[in-house]
Amino acid sequence: MAKQEHQINSNITDPEVRVVGANGEQLGIMSSSKANAIADEQGLDLVKISPNAVPPVCKIMDYGKYVFDKAKREKEQRKNQKVTELKEVQLSMTIELHDMQVKAKNAIKFLQAGNKVKVALWMRGRQQAYWAKGIEITNAFFDLISEYGVKEKEAKVEGRNIIMIVAPNKK
Repeated sequence: MAKQEHQINSNITDPEVRVVGANGEQLGIMSSSKANAIADEQGLDLVKISPNAVPPVCKIMDYGKYVFDKAKREKEQRKNQKVTELKEVQLSMTIELHDMQVKAKNAIKFLQAGNKVKVALWMRGRQQAYWAKGIEITNAFFDLISEYGVKEKEAKVEGRNIIMIVAPNKK
């Protein structure tokens, strides 16, 4: 069973508690045993809502239904969250214009789907000496996709790679 985050019914041992009724009406300050008796009469649970208040606030409610509704709301919130992925497009120092346009078309699809795109340019052997040319290539690639995304991270040399991250435009 899941860990209970609220004290309920006989677990509430405070001498005095402020009680809120099932419909939200204030029932006043009373002993916890009297509040438990009122909750039992109504066939509901006494739940300590605010333990740090003076005196602690308790509410008369159906605790099982409360826990179920809370879990349902949390599940609904998780369902509505959009998870962005990081898609990668790889370029090379010797890429031709048409190949770059094909890769740009794929990157535009990723950006339109709401994903970020990592543009990685591999440099082999002697190409590493010409990293400035590699940055020019990544910037030229960004020019092809610039209307669909914004640079989140500028083109930067990291070891044998030049990496740039493009995030989708805000709609």
